[in-house]
Amino acid sequence: MGTSEPVHESLMLEPSKPRVLLAASGSVAAIKFESLCRIFSEWAEVRAVATKSSLHFVDRSSLPSDVVLYTDDDEWYSWKKIGDEVLHIELRKWADIMVIAPLSANTLAKIAGGLCDNLLTCIVRAWDYKKPLFAAPAMNTFMWSNPFTGRHIEIINQLGISLVPPITKRLACGDYGNGAMAEPSQIHTTVRLACKTLNIWHWQVQP
Repeated sequence: MGTSEPVHESLMLEPSKPRVLLAASGSVAAIKFESLCRIFSEWAEVRAVATKSSLHFVDRSSLPSDVVLYTDDDEWYSWKKIGDEVLHIELRKWADIMVIAPLSANTLAKIAGGLCDNLLTCIVRAWDYKKPLFAAPAMNTFMWSNPFTGRHIEIINQLGISLVPPITKRLACGDYGNGAMAEPSQIHTTVRLACKTLNIWHWQVQP
């Protein structure tokens, strides 16, 4: 895993590649974040964001060496004076596309309510919705079927966030039902197809 570095320096790296910002929130499904980082890194320049809760499940040492992982601790680390870059704004500018996987019930509720109390939600609050933003929810079946979840999904759909729906399977808690995060391969395929379809950036994704 790469160490945190100023975002403006990375703007000069491999400009021909799409820039994908992957983000993980606090769900057991974050154990698959390393896999997501690896498959996206095969064709894109990847930066990663992890909330404090997701770090219970994300093994930093397992991430690809060229993927820089940013956490809440990095948000103001480089800020010393007026005029210095602010990380969530710089990442918003840097990314061509953002993928939140997993999207926990808590982070879904925050985004739907406009809250921005960590690095991930600050990026979303500042996001340019002319650029794609995908989210792959992951939560217990009872949480997924809760009326609040339906309301929150409707709100983020209105914002322009594209959903990669959860799947039905045996969950980490032992329950069986809908709410598990889509497999990394499905998330990757969904985003890759969007990259090929939306010819709105300075790059082209090669077949």
